[in-house]
Amino acid sequence: MATRIPTRSEAWALLQEFNQNKNLVKHALAVEGVMRYMARNRGEDEEKWGIIGLIHDLDYERYSEQHCQKTKEILTERNFPDDCIRAVLSHGWKICTDVEPLHVMEKVLYAVDELTGLVMAVALVRPSRSLLDLEAKSVRKKWKDKRFAAGANRAIIEEGAEMLGIELTDLIHEVIMGMREVAAVIGLQGEGEKD
Repeated sequence: MATRIPTRSEAWALLQEFNQNKNLVKHALAVEGVMRYMARNRGEDEEKWGIIGLIHDLDYERYSEQHCQKTKEILTERNFPDDCIRAVLSHGWKICTDVEPLHVMEKVLYAVDELTGLVMAVALVRPSRSLLDLEAKSVRKKWKDKRFAAGANRAIIEEGAEMLGIELTDLIHEVIMGMREVAAVIGLQGEGEKD
């Protein structure tokens, strides 16, 4: 039986329990940052959206062959609310689940998950290695090269933008802005700008 949404610190502890891979943790933090940014801009529950972003790939490191299914088990055992579990499952629609994104939070997660990886890859090949000077047009240039960040499923990103009813360039811009808020913690603040 579902109880309450966990706190951010509880969600962070859960993520660390199942993930030691630094790149997977950075991805989780990037998606969390974008989800928070997009929730805030849409008048939605920033804390809830952020927690969903943080734990969306909870099972990937240990159980990549059972991605999303193991997360469902883990979150159910931990008494996560049903709508949170459903949101996490929806990001794997047509890939590893049949849970279609319906709520705006689910659609945003579906749209931004793959895109954060592509944006991160673009930032890493720039001389500044920073999100702070990255613009959507730079991501669009790299978008055309299907060999660049080939793991980022562009069809899913496009479908997500369509679900949200926004232009792809606008979605890219929002993802960059959300990731800028966590640039320091994901190592993309730039070489000369570290504290």
